[in-house]
Amino acid sequence: MSEDKTYPMTIEGKEKLEKELEELKAKTRPEVINRIKIARSYGDLSENSEYESAKDEQAFVEGRISTVETMLHNVEIIDNDAVAKDEVSLGRQVTFKELPDEEPETYTIVGQSESDPMNGKISNESPIAAGLLGHKVNEEVDIQLPAGSMKVKILSVE
Repeated sequence: MSEDKTYPMTIEGKEKLEKELEELKAKTRPEVINRIKIARSYGDLSENSEYESAKDEQAFVEGRISTVETMLHNVEIIDNDAVAKDEVSLGRQVTFKELPDEEPETYTIVGQSESDPMNGKISNESPIAAGLLGHKVNEEVDIQLPAGSMKVKILSVE
């Protein structure tokens, strides 16, 4: 089955994933294999919680390796040079305020794999980012949210 989904991300996001993959393959995977080997030496595997725990961790690590490899294979690097400087697009930081008079909020719009809302990075697939994408500074935009809608004004794009 071929993977058709692309994973838009910044160069920094791609580099972060490459480092994670390297860490998983070079350090984490061998550590887990060693834990399995040690747990096997304890004898009866049917009641060996260390063995079960290590096997569960191995499954998680292998799944993450597969996911990261797929993402890197299908990466789409964001190119902001093709978009107007005042237009909201992936990889750009946008400041907006909810109308009529809320405080300004600033987020960087990134691909889903880089999303980190606690650090001001929101996924392009989130309702707010999806509503802002393609709009320009000083535009007022109605954003559809699961709980209704909100009207915002875009203050700046960097």
